[in-house]
Amino acid sequence: MAAAMGLEIEDRPSDSPYVERVWRSRSFAVDRMMSVANPYPELVFWGERGRIRVAVQGPETRAGLAPVPPDTWFFGITFSLGTAFHHLPARLLLDGGIELPEVTGRRFELAGSHWFRPGFGTAERFVGRLVREGVLGRDPVVAAAADDHRPAVSLRTVQRRYLATTGLTPTAVRQILRARQAAMLIMEGMPPVEVVHRLGYFDQPHLTRSLARYIGRTVRQLRTTDPAEPLSLLYKTEPPPTA
Repeated sequence: MAAAMGLEIEDRPSDSPYVERVWRSRSFAVDRMMSVANPYPELVFWGERGRIRVAVQGPETRAGLAPVPPDTWFFGITFSLGTAFHHLPARLLLDGGIELPEVTGRRFELAGSHWFRPGFGTAERFVGRLVREGVLGRDPVVAAAADDHRPAVSLRTVQRRYLATTGLTPTAVRQILRARQAAMLIMEGMPPVEVVHRLGYFDQPHLTRSLARYIGRTVRQLRTTDPAEPLSLLYKTEPPPTA
């Protein structure tokens, strides 16, 4: 578990093709965080002042400050690229989200049905049920491209399917993933010039602009993060797809 700067964050990968990551966190002594750009949709649960809330969050195309209620816990399922709720068009979720009705502290309403709230260790079982019930699915074309396999369709079809399921173009997804990877490498101590070469930026100003847009930090800030303004979840990824 990582604990720093007002947030305790625990996350793990998943063996489900529909899930990119499962995470949970708790806030303390912090009232805002920098929410970094993220190409993945999420199902997020949080509890504050005795009330449990649920929302489907869409991809975020740039970094931005987000409020953090005091003494609040969060739990989230980050879905893989191409995974989407059939009843929620991507355009409605991009840079936003939809809060779901609460039924009780343990149940919530999604796609016209009542669901028991999953836990950190049962996320995949819950997602599997969503898939079996036809609530959640994954576009095979986007899945193949995201896994760096060349789909047996035209580039235009890939672009159209990306836009339909994620709200983003393949280029936008690559840029976001590259910036997230660059931030991780810089936080690990890699010199910016090496990050530029490794990830294919044109030069250091290009890297700087990318970090400002997608991470909300400069190189110096990534190495000396302000404890009053922590970053949202970052984790190591494979190199972004080139398809």
